[in-house]
Amino acid sequence: MTGPWRPGDAKVDSASMLRVNQAGEYGATRIYAGQLAVLSKGSHAAHQIARMARQEQRHLDRFDALLAERNVRPTALQPIWNVAGFLLGAGTALIGEEAAMACTEAVETEIDLHYSAQLDELGDSDPELAADIADFRAEELEHRDTARELGAANAPGYPLLTATIRAGCRLAIGLSKRI
Repeated sequence: MTGPWRPGDAKVDSASMLRVNQAGEYGATRIYAGQLAVLSKGSHAAHQIARMARQEQRHLDRFDALLAERNVRPTALQPIWNVAGFLLGAGTALIGEEAAMACTEAVETEIDLHYSAQLDELGDSDPELAADIADFRAEELEHRDTARELGAANAPGYPLLTATIRAGCRLAIGLSKRI
């Protein structure tokens, strides 16, 4: 969508965008919490994950505020994302640091696609939300690149692991938009 909304144009569902983005950022904080619960505190990977987790918390705080300001309900699936995110993070960290990084790479690859599609759909219809999404997307890409630099592709079963995580992300995104 380009330009302002006009009669006959499809309306942008910013409430759905906020709901799914808040759910995704919540899930990311839970993934990182699971990884940090397993990884050695002094490791370089844990240091990088802690830094990324702080950024994800900032994203979550912003989407929480937007949900409240715009009177949008969060996803009803949040209790599931709480457990699933933590287990995904802990499970990949148990495999090893490279698997934890592969998890981050897979998740952030899907988030990049998701946020890019949202920015295209928003056009200039909601500049405040678009600015937040663009800012957060840049940090998510930095997380993906960090994960690659830290050996994500060297994880055991990398192609299967990342394909499975990416499919799970797409499913979570689809469900969180509506439920």
